[in-house]
Parts: sequence; structure tokens; C-alpha cells
Amino acid sequence: MTKYNFWFFSSLVIALIVAMPIITVFFSFFSETSNYFTVLKNTFLFNYINNSIIILISVLLITLLLGVISAYFVSFYEFPLCNFFSWALILAFAIPGYIFAFSIIAFFENYGTAYTILTNIFGEYNYNPHIPKLDGILGSIIAISCSLFPYVYVLTRSSFFFQSNNYIEVGQNLGLSEKETIFKIILPSARPAIIAGLALVAMECLSDFGTVSIFSVSTLTTGIYNSWLSFDDLNTANQISFVLLLFILILLSIEIYSRKEARYHQPGRGFKPINKIKLSGKKSLLAFSFCFLVFFISFIFPVSQMIYWTLKFPKYIQDINILKINLNTMYLVGLASIVLVFISLFINYGSRISKSKILNYLTNFSISGYAIPGVILAVAFITLFSNLSELLSENTNLGSTKKIFIGSIFGLILAYFIRFFSLSFNGIKSSYEKINNSIDESAYLLGYSKIKTFSSIHVPYLKNNIILIVVLISLEIIKELPITMILRPFNFETFATQAYVYASQDLLEAAALPSLFLISWATILIIFSSKYILSQKN
Repeated sequence: MTKYNFWFFSSLVIALIVAMPIITVFFSFFSETSNYFTVLKNTFLFNYINNSIIILISVLLITLLLGVISAYFVSFYEFPLCNFFSWALILAFAIPGYIFAFSIIAFFENYGTAYTILTNIFGEYNYNPHIPKLDGILGSIIAISCSLFPYVYVLTRSSFFFQSNNYIEVGQNLGLSEKETIFKIILPSARPAIIAGLALVAMECLSDFGTVSIFSVSTLTTGIYNSWLSFDDLNTANQISFVLLLFILILLSIEIYSRKEARYHQPGRGFKPINKIKLSGKKSLLAFSFCFLVFFISFIFPVSQMIYWTLKFPKYIQDINILKINLNTMYLVGLASIVLVFISLFINYGSRISKSKILNYLTNFSISGYAIPGVILAVAFITLFSNLSELLSENTNLGSTKKIFIGSIFGLILAYFIRFFSLSFNGIKSSYEKINNSIDESAYLLGYSKIKTFSSIHVPYLKNNIILIVVLISLEIIKELPITMILRPFNFETFATQAYVYASQDLLEAAALPSLFLISWATILIIFSSKYILSQKN
């Protein structure tokens, strides 16, 4: 009973920690509205919502096309560099939307990279009127779509792989054409995976702050940030957060439902791998061109732009303290990874030995933090601990405790924990479930204690999976912008924050170097984990 209470209490504490920002936003919404919120509600709030919806719908359509078509080509056909594209397309994960935004602005601006290229090829001329201006909402849509389509690609590709060739052969025997097979068999079977991918895209799109702020587009996320920073109005920031959170929770429900449905699309008895069709001629060129174009725009283009700016303005190599920024980033990555993995192992082990339904409900709630946009989480943090500090100062002799959580490494790690606990917990859980309970029982019969069973049997088995989780956590934290931007200690910069600060000051050439380092680290991590992400055995 004591042990049960211990695990129950531990899971309850974690669930409450994750619930803090949601509860804060909820109660703030029903608090007294400020004059600014009243003005905002009658003026710009509808514009925030309208822009957010326009970007969301457009991004969903583009990522659907890019993700599904590219996944279809690499899954069902053989063409030049097919195997390369099958993993290379996920490298777009290494390019955050805000870095893609820098690239678009730098390339298409007056006297930018496009102007330089045209001048070198065709000679001196005023090309600026003829160069398209991809800014505002259009630029935001392109940048966000190119950074998020891998969600749809990865899930759809996995679903395509697990489709048995038997079903396709049945369709062919019934006289279905290739086009009819695609729309009547292949796509309907992959629908849960596609919807799950789109739901993830939608949540990330609505959560985006860096991209839309670089393009000066007013959305719900920029409205939250500006309410806090420009008007020092936390109540308004939280009230806007409530509106955004409603959208996110709806999308989260869709994603969870789709994920459950997708479980049925796994190979079983009689599974027959798909026989890829070797393309030639125009069809081969079409498949290659499409995949190459997606890869070029989503990865090669922004990387090339960052390299170009870095080489063109080498003075920033000396001006920017890359070593310090690198150490700061790695420090956060290492500390957050240790905390997340340790607690995830701890809670998974507790769920395994307690076998409590209530405990499972608590842990399921605890993993909902990934649905909370970073900007909402950060502002809710400031609201909660500012109010708590004020309350403690009035009623105790503790003084201000706000600095413990706001503008500190501790607060930053706590926010990362809430945001990424789902990634760590679910990743370890998926492997933990593969350890048969009979192994534990055999260990106990041999005289192993529960602690020794955990350390000598469970952890070694989970070792490879833990490494993968650390890699994925590292990737997320390296790219994370709003949480780090708002909650970091003074003068504490990461690659993400340094790049954003320079870009927001219109110093794109200076933003190139930290962006390039961020992309390099992210690319290394993605290449390392790609065999797991695209594993055909999982």
C-alpha cells in the first residue's frame, strides 16, 4: 500500500505540474478584463484569429500535398535517388520556420541574393521590380509548410509501408486502374496516419511564433507575446491564450483519435511487402523532380542562404561568441535530457509495478503538455509565479520568489519538462511494453530485488531507446524559441534566440551564423535518428 501511495503521489505531482499553465490560463480568462483587452476585442482580435485560420488552412493543404505525394513516390516506386530521398526529406525537420523566414527575406528582398544572382548572370540592371516579394502571410505560409510537412511525410510513409501488397493485388484483380487503386485502396488505408500527421502540423502551425513575428503577421501567438512585452498586460495575454488553447485542444483530440485508429494498420499474418514499380522515362523524371524540388526548397535553399551570408560577412564569425552560445545550448540540452529521461523511466517503472488504472489516468494527463504552445506556456509561467511570489511576499517573510522560476535555468528546465515530457515518456513506454512481465517474475525467483531488476534488466534493454529519446529531446530544445526567449536568464543566448534577436533587428547577415550552427546540430541529430524514425520494423 505504501509503495502504491508513493507512485500515486509522484504521478499526481507531475500531473499537477503539467496542469499549472492550463489552470492559469483558464482562471485568467474569467478574471477582470483590462481596458487593453476591451479595445483589442473590438479591433485586432478578429484579425489575429482570421490570420491564424488563413495560415492554418493554407499550411494544411500544402503539407498534405507535399507529404502524401512524396511519401507515395518513395514507397511505391523506384527512380533515381529514391532511397536517398526516403530519408533526406525528413531533414526539413532541421530547419525551424523562423530560419526559413530569414532565408526567404534575404533571398527575395531588394538587392538580396536573387538580385545578386541575376546581376552576375545577366549584368547590371534594376531587377528589384521583377523579383517577387514573398512576405507577410504568403511568406509565413511557405516557411511554415516547408518546415512542417515531414510530420505528414513520416507518418504517411510508415502507413504505406505496412499496407500489404495483397490488398493492392485484390484491387488489380477486380479491374481497378492504377488511379482507382490509389484513391480506393491506398489512400483510404492511410487516412488515419495522414489525419494524425495533419493534426500535428495544425498544432505546430497554431503554436508558431518565430516565423509570423519575423514576417510581422499578427496572429494569436504574436498577440499573446505583444500583450505581455509591449503592454505589460498578462491578463490579456492569458485571455488570448485561452482562445488559442481551445483550438489546440480540439486538434489534440483529433490527433489522439487518429493515432488510435492508425494502430490497426500494422502487418499481420499474410502480410506481403509492396513490390516497388521501377519507373522510366517521363514518369521517372516526374517522381525524381518532385522529390528533388521538395528537398531543395525545404533544406538546400535555406542552408545555402545561411552559408552565403556567413561567407559574405565573415566579420560576424569574430563578433559572435559561438563557443559560449554552443555551451549554453548544450548545457540546456544535457540538463533537460537527464531530467526528462530520469523521470520518464521512474514513472514508467511505477506504472509497471503498481498496475493501477488511476495511475494510468494521471500519466495520460501528464503527457498532454506537448499540446501547449511554447508562448502560452511561457506567459502562463510568468503569470503563475508572479502571482505566487506576490502572495508569498504579502503573507510570509520569504520575499520575492519570482526569480527562482522566471529568468532562471531552473524555470527554463521546468518549462521544457512540461512541454516535452510526452516525447520522453511515450518513447520509453513504447519499448517498456515489449518487456514481458514473465521476465520480471523470473528475476524475482532468482532473488533479484525490484531495484536490481530495473537497473540490471530493464535499463540495459531500454538503452538504445533512451539514446533515441535523448536525441529527439535535444533536437526539440535546440530549435525551441518562445519558451527560451521569454524565460531565459539575462544575456543567456542559444542558437535559436541569438538568430531570432539578430533577425528581429534586421541583421539577417548576423543571424546566418547561429542559424547555420543550429541547422548543423539538428541535421546531425536527425541523421542519427533517421533509421529509427523511418524504421520499417517499428
